[in-house]
Amino acid sequence: MSEQDKQCGCPDGKVRNSEGKCVMPDVTFSSLVLSLNTSALFHLGEIAHPESGEKRADFDLAKNAIDTLILLQKKTQGNLDSNENELLTRIVYELKMRFVQCRESS
Repeated sequence: MSEQDKQCGCPDGKVRNSEGKCVMPDVTFSSLVLSLNTSALFHLGEIAHPESGEKRADFDLAKNAIDTLILLQKKTQGNLDSNENELLTRIVYELKMRFVQCRESS
């Protein structure tokens, strides 16, 4: 849990809205992309399991998350604003590079 989450006083994953209620954060295209990025990094063994602290690679699941991002990139081409497009382009590139590096070092 981040320091900001602790100060907010909301349960894990929730944030305070303008009325002070604990709610789920807004769903955005960027939050979807970042969620898939986190999933891919976890399955590449670059992020530890939150409870056990264990890092374990599952390249099939990592590839699936990366392939999902590539599918989103193809299906949304021409329909994203410049920030969304840059975020998705950079994440896909970085994940492809990390995937190759992780596979070579295993």
